[in-house]
Amino acid sequence: MENQELAKKLVSSSKNSRLERFGKTITFLALALIVFIVFMILIFVISKGISTFTENGVNVFNFLFGQTWKPSAKEYGALPMILGSFIVTILSALIATPFAIGAAVFMTEVSPKGAKILQPAIELLVGIPSVVYGFIGLQVVVPFVRTIFGGTGFGILSGIFVLFVMILPTVTFMTTDALRAVPRHYREASYAMGATRWQTIWRVVLKAARSGIFTAVVFGMARAFGEALAIQMVVGNSAVIPTSLTTPASTLTSILTMGIGNTVMGTVDNNVLWSLAMVLLLMSLAFNSAIKLITREGKKNYER
Repeated sequence: MENQELAKKLVSSSKNSRLERFGKTITFLALALIVFIVFMILIFVISKGISTFTENGVNVFNFLFGQTWKPSAKEYGALPMILGSFIVTILSALIATPFAIGAAVFMTEVSPKGAKILQPAIELLVGIPSVVYGFIGLQVVVPFVRTIFGGTGFGILSGIFVLFVMILPTVTFMTTDALRAVPRHYREASYAMGATRWQTIWRVVLKAARSGIFTAVVFGMARAFGEALAIQMVVGNSAVIPTSLTTPASTLTSILTMGIGNTVMGTVDNNVLWSLAMVLLLMSLAFNSAIKLITREGKKNYER
């Protein structure tokens, strides 16, 4: 009899096992909901974006490579906005990267105590809303560019300065994490071979953390590529091919934010804006794919 009761207790589920199954179920449902939402967003944006070409008869080639954006004249060339987005994103990332690496090296390798002062200052930049960056750019950056470089002050250069400050914290913190992830014995081995601190930083630490640094830069570019409000306030919002850094230009996000509220759902003018949103979404997916690829290659290098 006692053996039968003991056997029942062994095969019966305990309270902890039931809680574990409940936790797994809740986790699975949460993940399924997130995947469902992301999938539906992709389906919705892509379906609205391709309706420009399937229902309204706009040529895909003319849309992507056309240089004239005049919805009132039924001319939908998105090349000026695509070029503007890429130019401002790439240049702001190129400017921010040296500053971010320098700040990260200072906080991790040169003066960890100094990080107690520098890190809160950089964290403060993260919490500033985009509209505040836009107002500062409008009141400070645009007049500065107008005075130093001429022109109206609105243009790619002003957008670069604003985005540089906005993506700097992101690139800095991710670079700092990449440097801290470098195994300590890498540094010790370098010092044991007679290398100086700067030689160790340059030839060992930065080289070992390069995949993490590249990931930080790409992540910062993704952040800059999707920024809307701040860049809209300083770029000039002129849908023309940029001829210089000081002439007014436009980006995908600036045209979207200005035009989406002034069109009627289902019209060709509204659909082309959804097509711009689809291009923006696909580029964001490309940035995410690049981040995953770089991260995977970095893990392989560490395993070696």
